[in-house]
Amino acid sequence: MRIEDYALVGDTQSAALIGIDGSIDWLCLPRFDSPSCFARLIGDEHNGFWRLAAAGRDRAARRAYVEDSLVLATHWETSTGTARVVDFMPVRSGNPDLVRMVEGLSGVVEMTTEIRIRFDYGRIVPWARRADGHLHAVGGPDSVWIHSPVPLQGGDYRHEAAFTVAAGERMPFVFTWNPSHQPRPQAIDPLAELGLTVQVWRDWAARCGYQGPWRDAVVRSLITLKALTYSPTGGIIAAPTTSLPEHLGGVRNWDYRYCWLRDAAMTLDALLRAGYVEEADAWRVWLLRAIAGRPEDHQIMYGVAGERRLPEMTLDWLSGYEGSRPVRIGNGAAGQFQLDVYGQVVNALYRARKQGMAPDDYTWSLVMKGAEFLEHNWDRPDEGLWEVRGPRRHFVHSKIMAWLALDRVTRGAAELGRTGPFDRWSALRDRIHAQVCDKGYDPQRNTFTQSYGSRELDAALLQIPIVGFLPPDDPRVIGTVEAIERELMTDGFVLRYPLAEDNPVDGLPGREGAFLACSFWLAEARAMIGRHDDAVELFERLIALTNDVGLLAEEYDPQTGRQLGNFPQAFSHVHLIHTAQALSGARTAAPPAPAVARTRTRAR
Repeated sequence: MRIEDYALVGDTQSAALIGIDGSIDWLCLPRFDSPSCFARLIGDEHNGFWRLAAAGRDRAARRAYVEDSLVLATHWETSTGTARVVDFMPVRSGNPDLVRMVEGLSGVVEMTTEIRIRFDYGRIVPWARRADGHLHAVGGPDSVWIHSPVPLQGGDYRHEAAFTVAAGERMPFVFTWNPSHQPRPQAIDPLAELGLTVQVWRDWAARCGYQGPWRDAVVRSLITLKALTYSPTGGIIAAPTTSLPEHLGGVRNWDYRYCWLRDAAMTLDALLRAGYVEEADAWRVWLLRAIAGRPEDHQIMYGVAGERRLPEMTLDWLSGYEGSRPVRIGNGAAGQFQLDVYGQVVNALYRARKQGMAPDDYTWSLVMKGAEFLEHNWDRPDEGLWEVRGPRRHFVHSKIMAWLALDRVTRGAAELGRTGPFDRWSALRDRIHAQVCDKGYDPQRNTFTQSYGSRELDAALLQIPIVGFLPPDDPRVIGTVEAIERELMTDGFVLRYPLAEDNPVDGLPGREGAFLACSFWLAEARAMIGRHDDAVELFERLIALTNDVGLLAEEYDPQTGRQLGNFPQAFSHVHLIHTAQALSGARTAAPPAPAVARTRTRAR
């Protein structure tokens, strides 16, 4: 399967990827970042999968989510009839469940299923036995119970069955995980859970406040962001997968099952502007817990419950997606120094308050401590937005975000009547602004550059008008947008920065695809500098890249016409929402305006 051949189902604590061939090739339980039960996505069939499909069919006829939900309906057509497989993960009340329901629509359809359970990222073959009419598989700390409406035949460390479904019949399979030391979990009613799950998602999606021309794409993106939220804590992961490559066969393979402050802050903004204040408040509470302590100890990312230790290691027994190795779990970038996250967090909290979230002293103390840290550390080189694994540099985007943090804290202080060293911080804000315009700007080419003293460009510079560092009609802004179009675009899409042997900025070999968030930034920047038609044209080309169920990965390779990177990617969907809002007139570079009425409706 191509990356874009997968769809997502989840219960806002974990998620499964289901291919258009009917195979679940990725599932981690009980959390997003737990070891997997199925890992064929980044290995092979011996590392675990569960296929449920019409006999003799390699691909389904079509599939779609049921209304505005995360319930997937996959249609199979044969010469003897049609059937539908409905996949979903019910709202979790105890143990996590995965339901696969086969429904006969017409005639009679021969179906097949094969399941290979492999715990610990495909490494552990569990011991399977039959108990109380169910299949029970145990391996180390993990166990699963499988309720099957047809007998599953075991052999060669797998289980399979062939059966038929006639029009009007429903045959539910239920896969339930629980700790191996605990007794069998209570069974669920799959039919009742199906109706409840659809209704819960529909009710949540109905709260969307965006009414522009791209509402379907925005709602699907919002549902995806909600699916990537770990509901017990409010943390928002970057993606539910690890090691899907940024270049097929390459080494740019990372674990994204964690909460980046930057990504989560941008997600918060997208949710707030669509009217989801409750989710934003949950994220704020998660943030306050995760970064509690000294500002110098803040990390750029955390585990879904706020864990700080995310050691990076490789899984040598996995062959990687299309041979892309190494396969990594954990993420060594957690220990990097990145200035921009301070600006992202302070700006997100500022905007949250402007959207109606009540201010509180504890949050303000956190913001003040962050500003104090920046006062003494803003002039240090860092690894930057893109988490380079080469030498630290004075990245222009990082300095701009330091400016943004001080700008928002001084604005907030004036609006709330707070006291503090704000005259000094205002002067520092202006000093940073002047330094960026001096050392980060190339007057000969009329463009800002990636870092002080460099000639390379960086798509992150498109944020300059978006965050309000300079007005959109400033000639330097227009020049930067035009320079990025000349030097960083490939087949109409935007690269993050130039990759060449003489530009070892990220310390890694090989190339990568066009970064989708950067292309969304360009669309928004075009609109801001008065090129609205060009902005809409690019935005609609980007929306056309979504797969058949509306999902986006991190990158796109125009040469092969394939999506690349971890999937689905919150960063891509966040900026789809932002750009739709901008092109619909719902978002400007200025600090946010009117508050949105708070609602208490819950999605769980």
